[in-house]
Amino acid sequence: MAAFDRVMSGIPEMDEALDNIRLGDNVVFRVSELSEFKLFVDPYIEQAKKDKRNIIYFRFATHEPLVEDCPEVKTVQVPLSHRFETFTVEIHNVIEKEGKDAFYVFDCLSELQIAWATDLMMGNFFRVTCPFLFILDTVAFFPIIRGKHSFHSINKILNTTQLFLDVYSDSKNVYVRPEKVWNRDSETMFLPHIYRKEDGYFRPILDGVQSSRFYQLLDNFQRPGEDQYVDFWDKFFNTAKFQYDSHMDMEEPCDIMCKVMMTRDDKMRTMVKKHFRPEDYFNVRSHMIGTGLIGGKACGMLLARAIIRNTEPEINEILEPHDSFFLGSDIYYTYIVDNDFWDIRVRQRTEEEYFSLAEEFADKLRSGVFAEDFKTQLKHILEYYGQDPFIVRSSSILEDGFGNAFAGKYESVFCANRGTLEERLEEFENAIRTVYASTMSLSALDYRKRRGLDKRDEQMALLVQRVSGSYYGQYYMPCAAGVGYSYSPYKFLSGIDPKAGMLRLVMGLGTSAVDRTMGSYPRLVSLDMPEATSCVTIAEKHQFSQRAVEVMDVTEHELKRLELRNLEKKLPMYLVNTLLEHDYEVEDSLKERGIIRDVRFISCRGLVKKEEIMKRMQRMMHCIHEEYQHPVDIEFTINLSETGEYSINLLQCRPLQVSKDTGSVTIPENVPAENILMETLDSSMGLSRSVPVDLIVYVDPKAYYNMPYADKPGIASIIGKVNWTYRDKGRHMMLIVPGRIGTSSPELGVPTTFADISEFEAVCEVEEKEAGYNPELSYGSHIFQDLVEADILYTAVFANEKTKIFAPEILEKFRNITGDFCDDSGNADAASIVRVFDLSASGCTLYYDLEANHLMVSL
Repeated sequence: MAAFDRVMSGIPEMDEALDNIRLGDNVVFRVSELSEFKLFVDPYIEQAKKDKRNIIYFRFATHEPLVEDCPEVKTVQVPLSHRFETFTVEIHNVIEKEGKDAFYVFDCLSELQIAWATDLMMGNFFRVTCPFLFILDTVAFFPIIRGKHSFHSINKILNTTQLFLDVYSDSKNVYVRPEKVWNRDSETMFLPHIYRKEDGYFRPILDGVQSSRFYQLLDNFQRPGEDQYVDFWDKFFNTAKFQYDSHMDMEEPCDIMCKVMMTRDDKMRTMVKKHFRPEDYFNVRSHMIGTGLIGGKACGMLLARAIIRNTEPEINEILEPHDSFFLGSDIYYTYIVDNDFWDIRVRQRTEEEYFSLAEEFADKLRSGVFAEDFKTQLKHILEYYGQDPFIVRSSSILEDGFGNAFAGKYESVFCANRGTLEERLEEFENAIRTVYASTMSLSALDYRKRRGLDKRDEQMALLVQRVSGSYYGQYYMPCAAGVGYSYSPYKFLSGIDPKAGMLRLVMGLGTSAVDRTMGSYPRLVSLDMPEATSCVTIAEKHQFSQRAVEVMDVTEHELKRLELRNLEKKLPMYLVNTLLEHDYEVEDSLKERGIIRDVRFISCRGLVKKEEIMKRMQRMMHCIHEEYQHPVDIEFTINLSETGEYSINLLQCRPLQVSKDTGSVTIPENVPAENILMETLDSSMGLSRSVPVDLIVYVDPKAYYNMPYADKPGIASIIGKVNWTYRDKGRHMMLIVPGRIGTSSPELGVPTTFADISEFEAVCEVEEKEAGYNPELSYGSHIFQDLVEADILYTAVFANEKTKIFAPEILEKFRNITGDFCDDSGNADAASIVRVFDLSASGCTLYYDLEANHLMVSL
C-alpha cells in the first residue's frame, strides 16, 4: 500500500470524523487510565485481524497486557532497563525487521518514566521512534497517562506524532478531543467528541449542554500551573527533600537517588550509600543540569571526598571545596536526538560501521545546537564562576569504574572564561561539543571494543570544575598538581615500599603529569622517601626536570605551555623557594666567565620536604584505598600561601588498574650473543611472560631524527596501519621506537596514540643520546594506564649498564614487509626510517621475569 493511504481503525464513525487514520500515522492516546485506551485498541486489533494485517505488540511494561494473546498478534517482549539506547535500538531492530505496513501497539509510554526516572528520556524515545515508524508506512497506537508528565515532554511527543487524542470519561460518557491530526482538517474535527464503544457512536459535541458537561469534567483533570512544567525527576527530588525536612526515614529515597543519579556500578553504589548523607545527594542535584547519571569521574571524586570527610576529618579541613557542576548523562542523548543525529548514532553502533562512521558522527557532534533553556542554565554556571577559568571534563557512565579507567580516552577542555557573556557562553558550548565528539575518537572506540563495551550504553555526562589556582600576572595555575597512587605497582627507586604510595608531581596545571609532552619530566615521589630521587648530580636533576609549565593565559584566552624563564619573574619568592632549585654547577661556571646569574630548574624540592603535606597526601590515598579495598589513583592540586597555609584539591579518584604476576619466567642461559636482539635489566614494566614474537616494527632513531619535523606523524600512521592490519589476528608483535611512545611532541619520540599500538605484545623505547631521545617510564601517565590495562609489556634500551645487549642490525636478515604499509603514506623515505620485519619462522621469543626485572628477546 502507498504512504498516507487510508486504513480502518475499527470505529467507522471515528474514521469519518478524523478523515481516517493513514499509513504512517502514530496515534497517541492520552488517558486517565489504561481501560480508556482499551476502548480504542480492541476494535483497532479486531479490524487489523479482519484486514489480515501484520500486527505486533511491544510488551515492556508491568501493567496488564493491552492486547490479548492470539495467533494473529506477535507479542514482542522487550526488557525495560535503565539503558535507554539498548532498549530503543532493540525495538528499532524489530521494527526494521517487520518492514512496511505493519500495525503496532505499544505498552504505556508512562512506564518509561519510571525506568529512566525522567520525562525527558520518554520524550526522546518517542522522538526517535515515531519518525522511524512513519517512513515504513506503519500504524502505531501508544497510550500515555494524563497528569504524569511535564508540559515539555508532552510537547515533544505532540510535535512529533501525527495524531494526539485526549480521552476523558465519567460514569456516563467517554469524550475524545483531538489535539493534533496531521495534514487533515474539518470544521468539527478538533471539537470534543462523544464515543460509545458498544454501538460505535463517535460524534462531535455541538450543543451547549453537552459542551458544559465536558468542560466540567475537563476541569477535574487540571493540574496547578507550575506542576505542569515539573519533570518527574524534579517531583521525585522535591518529595525526597520534603521527607528529609520532615525527619522521615530516608533509606529508600537515598537508595533511589544513588541509583538514578550517582552510579550503576554495584561496588561504587555500595560505598556511596555508606558514605553519602541525604544532604550530599541534594547538593549534587542542586549543582546539576539535566537528568540522568553524573558519570564515573564525578561520582568517584565525590565519593572520595565523602570517605575523607567521614574517616579523616583533619585532612578534610584542608581540602578545597569542589564547587563543581554536573551535566547529566541524559543531556548527551537529548543533544543527539534534538539535532537529528540518532540515525547515524544507531548505524555507528553496528559491527559494520563501528569505526568507519566515527569521524562523520564526531563532525556532527561538533556542529549541533543546544536548546535555549539549556543555554540559560549554562549562563547560571558562568555567573557562578565569574571570570575564573574552569574545565569541562568527560564523566561517562563507564568511566573510572572498577576495571575500566578510560584514562585519557576522552577530551577535557579548559575554558579561560573571559570576555563578554556571549563569548564565554560560546566557549563553554564548544567545550561541551568537543568532549561529546571525543566519544568517537579512535582510541575511545578501540578501548571500548577491546573491553567488550561496544554494545553497552556509554552516555557522556560532564564534570565542570573551577580550575584551582592563583593569578601570576596574566597567568593562572595551581602551585603544583599531579597524580597519586595509593600503591606503586613498580619500583622506580631501589629501597622504596610500594605500599607507601607515590606521586607524579608537577608545577602548574596537571596536564604535564598525565601526558607525555615536551618538557614533561615530573618529579616521582615515593611517599615513604619523599625527598629521594634517582638523579645523583645537580646536572642530572636539571636534565631530567620539568622544563615547561602548563598555565591558563587569561589575556589570550588559551592554555599555554611556558618555559620556566617566561614565568619565573612573575612568581613570588616563597613559591620560587618551594618549587625551584638552583643549578649551582652552572651558576659557578657562569661566574668563572664573569656572569652573575641565578639558574634555577623545577624540582618541587621544597614541597616534598614539607612532611605534613606528604604525610597527609599518603593518608588521604590510603583511607580511600582501605574503603575501596583496592588501590586507587587520584588527581590533585596543591596551593600554598606565603604564610605557610596550604590547601589540597581532590579532582579525581578511581580504582587503580593493577595486575598480579602469575608466576616467574626463567630466562635462558648461555644464549649466543649473536642470537640476542636485546637484553635489559631494571628497565621494564609488566607481568612475567614467555611468548613468541613473529613481527617487529623498528624505527631507526637517527633516520627518524633527521626526517622533516612535519613528516614525523606519518611514521605514527604507518605503525597504526600495522596495528590495525593485524588486529585480532593472533599475531605477537613488538614495537621498537626512539624516545617516548605515545608522546604528543614529535621531537621527543613517535607521536602515536594508544589506538596505534594496542595490538602489540611489547613496546620498547630506545635512548639515542646524539638525537636527544630519552625513554621515560611515565608512571601515572595515561599511556602507563593503557599499557597496564592492555597487559602490554614496556621496556627501554638505555645507553648504560641497564642494557646488556641491543643489536637491531640482526633484524636485517629477516623478510622486510614495510612496503605493504607505506606505499600510500605520502612519504617516499618512510621505508628507510620504519621497517617491518616478519619473524614468523624465526623462533624469536620474548622472555621477561618481573621478579628479577630481566628481559631478553632471543632469535
